[in-house]
Amino acid sequence: MRLLKKSLHYFLLLIAVQYACVDKQNLDQFDDLSVTPTVASSLVYVESPEEVINNAAGANFYAQDFNFDAFNEDFFAERVLEGSITYEIENTTSKPLEITISFLDDASNVLDTETFLIDAAPTAVLTREIFYGGATGRSLDIIRNTSGIRVFGLNLGDNTSVSTLPDPRIVLRSSGRFRLRLR
Repeated sequence: MRLLKKSLHYFLLLIAVQYACVDKQNLDQFDDLSVTPTVASSLVYVESPEEVINNAAGANFYAQDFNFDAFNEDFFAERVLEGSITYEIENTTSKPLEITISFLDDASNVLDTETFLIDAAPTAVLTREIFYGGATGRSLDIIRNTSGIRVFGLNLGDNTSVSTLPDPRIVLRSSGRFRLRLR
């Protein structure tokens, strides 16, 4: 009798566990999953000492095109939702300068340009953030089609003065932050 009672308890417990713990699983939820990480990276870093600016023939002291295919890689171009590029320019030279940054397509056509007028030292670090995509940003097609970056530096002052600050130079830093849809 005792064995029968014990067996009956186990049987009832087994039935209760079977019905209490079984729910129909909804595996379609995976299709609704959206993964949108933000990726950040440095884009361009350029610096030029005041001596190079003084020794340049004419006003143009720097001109360089950089190959930059990261934006138009399929993985990035098909998944980018929005983002921004932040520029920081620090001028410790005795010269007012103009720095122009252009995004180029495969044929070297200019897609977007940002120009900075920087006073002679002492000045604060100039910071500018440009948004792409979303409701208020510039077109994401600019980013998707960029395969090169052009940096152009123009001396708006003389070629003889020297800053009294230690190690005078112009420094340009840029970085990007973009949201991607992975799923």
